Amino acid sequence: MAARHTTAGADEQHSAHPDLAAPVTGALHFVTATFFTLPSNSDLGLRDQICEMVSSAITTEALSPDNRLPSCRELADQLGVSRNTVFEAYNRLIDLGLLVSRDRSGYFVNPIAMSLSQTPTAQKTAEDPVTPAASTPSPVHFDALDLIPVENPLNWTSYPYPFIYNQIDPNLFPVDSWRECTRLALGRTQMPAWRDDSVESDSTQLTQQLRQRLLSSRGIYADEDQILITLGAQNALFIIGTMFSHKNTSIAIEDPGFFGARNAFQLTGNKLVGVPIDAEGIVPGAIPPECQLVFTTPGHQFPTMVTMSEARRKELLDAADTNDFIIIEDDYEAEMNYFNSRSQSLRSLDTNDRVIYVGSLSKTISPGIRLGFMVAHRDIIQQARVVRGVMMRHPPTIVQEVVALFFRLGHYDSHLRNIERRYKKRWLAMQEAITRHLGMLEQSRTIGGTSFWLTGKEGFDATELGERVRERGVLIDVGENFYLNVNRRSFRLGFAFVPIKKLEEGIRIIAEEVKKLY
Repeated sequence: MAARHTTAGADEQHSAHPDLAAPVTGALHFVTATFFTLPSNSDLGLRDQICEMVSSAITTEALSPDNRLPSCRELADQLGVSRNTVFEAYNRLIDLGLLVSRDRSGYFVNPIAMSLSQTPTAQKTAEDPVTPAASTPSPVHFDALDLIPVENPLNWTSYPYPFIYNQIDPNLFPVDSWRECTRLALGRTQMPAWRDDSVESDSTQLTQQLRQRLLSSRGIYADEDQILITLGAQNALFIIGTMFSHKNTSIAIEDPGFFGARNAFQLTGNKLVGVPIDAEGIVPGAIPPECQLVFTTPGHQFPTMVTMSEARRKELLDAADTNDFIIIEDDYEAEMNYFNSRSQSLRSLDTNDRVIYVGSLSKTISPGIRLGFMVAHRDIIQQARVVRGVMMRHPPTIVQEVVALFFRLGHYDSHLRNIERRYKKRWLAMQEAITRHLGMLEQSRTIGGTSFWLTGKEGFDATELGERVRERGVLIDVGENFYLNVNRRSFRLGFAFVPIKKLEEGIRIIAEEVKKLY
């Protein structure tokens, strides 16, 4: 049986003064106060109620082994019970192996109990009077939102063949360069650039680097007041959707298309109209006249990866002038053209300020950085800045400064050349494997990007395929999530995360299951 204090007074002597606590085996113990509340309705005695309360916090991992629990006096004052009642409860939990008492430190969660609570097969002893509190129904009723969630399993990195999109190979990230930029940004001389609130402005350094190194490569020349930094492209789309929702007009989106844009525009109260695409991109003649905004991904259409032709770009811009609508250009993976020179962005061809340009650093640097930007007429940017300020004030300025240094010191250009070279090799390996094993499927024509779009014959069910291959360690993006209407014939294979030596084997597994469905 675990050792226990003989009196509540001894506990107070040891644990009421955490500043006197001696470290145990060199570990750092935190003294952040923990607050408990007894259950409102319980037929247990006070001792067992305390046991239930504490053990529930342990099994749900709400307590850390590094945090000292309140002393008997502290917890008694919190709960309005006697110190002896708390002392008995603590000793009961020590007997059950959930707590440990440390000399001159107080009571702590038993690390062994914490590790067992994380094991799915862990079972409680029959005499343990405590069980975690059951989940209670929400007091608020929510109508189901017609949104498409990101449904990749949390443990997707453990799958042998995760052909899912928007994931980058961590081995390609320039850790040393990023660490250098972070160190420089945290220097005292740089601190004034990021320590203050920045609702009305963005990092001057980052804005300048975007203008000189990124936007200029897309043929876009914008003043500082025509640029807004956002928390990725998704945040930019939500801001745009919010700005135009009161207009009570429709937004045309590609079908199939980017469900992130669909979610953003729908959640902000806009009406959506699907517009078909073909081998050259969105079809301007199919855009309904009532649409005030048109969302498109011309660089690499999301998800088919086709690149909008130059003639189609000019046709779309002419239609915007004629029919008086605004184009939202999400320049998705524009950098990832492996065989042709990059096409001109719609914004660079626009002479009437009808294009809102949206970009992101997720694919070229890292999704975890969550930085993007939008370029538009200064009046649009001014209003967007107000909307952004209401939503989340501004993206973290320290992150903006680190990214600015990443550009300024040449790390971005070097990193971009590296990933373009590596992804081109994977693209070629994927193309060869798909041609060899999945020739029975139709493949959209693409000249780059980090994924492939495949479509089966009439009656083919890519959603069922996704379930089948998942059982064999393969993850794919099923196509039905990208359509406004039901269409289950297509699926997408992203290859940025999968090592080149594993690509063909993964494609071969997919091909075996496709043949069973054909």
